[in-house]
Amino acid sequence: MEAPQMKPKSFWKRPEGVTGLLFLVALVGVLGFVAVTFGAAILSFISTTIGLVVAGLIVLGLIYMIADPKTRNLVFYMYKSVMRAITGMFVQIDPIGILKTYVDELQGNLRKMNKQISQLRAQMHKLKEVIVNNEREISSNLKIAGKAKETNKRNVMILKSRRAGRLKDSNIKLEELYKKMEVLYRVLTKMYENSSILAEDIKDQVAVKEQERKAIHASHGAMTSAMSVIQGDPDQRAMFDMAMESITEDVANKVGEMERFMEVSANFMDSVDLQNGVFEEEGLNMLEEWEKESNSLLLGEEKTNLLLQANNDSDVLDLDAPIAERQRQTGSSNQYDSFFN
Repeated sequence: MEAPQMKPKSFWKRPEGVTGLLFLVALVGVLGFVAVTFGAAILSFISTTIGLVVAGLIVLGLIYMIADPKTRNLVFYMYKSVMRAITGMFVQIDPIGILKTYVDELQGNLRKMNKQISQLRAQMHKLKEVIVNNEREISSNLKIAGKAKETNKRNVMILKSRRAGRLKDSNIKLEELYKKMEVLYRVLTKMYENSSILAEDIKDQVAVKEQERKAIHASHGAMTSAMSVIQGDPDQRAMFDMAMESITEDVANKVGEMERFMEVSANFMDSVDLQNGVFEEEGLNMLEEWEKESNSLLLGEEKTNLLLQANNDSDVLDLDAPIAERQRQTGSSNQYDSFFN
């Protein structure tokens, strides 16, 4: 599986970037305050020979820093490092730590999803029973109506025929509901299966990359990274951290999709009243909107296949089959290995 072409977030869109922006705003504010408060003294100092030399050196230094790419990159690297260190005191920005949090979140979601699947399976069994009982009653009413017609019992014939018609209309709606439940069931079970693999892959990456990062950070310290920036060489430490951040962002999107579909599933099931054979349109509409969405990070191309299977009468769903507890084969590739290529 190839790594998705994910554009890394710019520094300014990250938590440390927000800190950096606030720092710049504060710096501008301080400089403005100093200029207003001590403006006269500053102008007086600049008017002297020493002041003019100092001001000239500052301006030349700023021009050189802006004009020279290596110097500009070095200053920006140091600035980013300081802002990252400050932000890390208050916010979790370490990709390894974030991934560990996602593992716990995924495992909690898997338990909830397993419970949802069991509840949905029970609802589908009940709904199927209602449909089958309706079919029997339709057949019984039609037989009675037929005999009533033969014996000229018109009132009985009309009552039983209408009863059979109402049940038939009801079954059409219930069959439609069952199809939607089948879509829900197939998607939930596949998401559960893929999310189990996702959790395993993340745990594997955390275990391996935590040690690898310690080795890279030990051999590529701040000074080594700074020299790489000055020389224009790739900074292995920064590249490694960027790969980890890409994994974190991908996992965040997948966990978000998982939780969103669980919400869709819960709303749909809450809207169904099997006892009275009715369901609210809102829950059904949410599911249909999800079906129309173009892609799924967790399911990939499997989404289209699942929808086709649910609408294929010849592909019968076995509700009694156990929920798949798929595990990654020993030696098989981790879906996030390619992020470091």
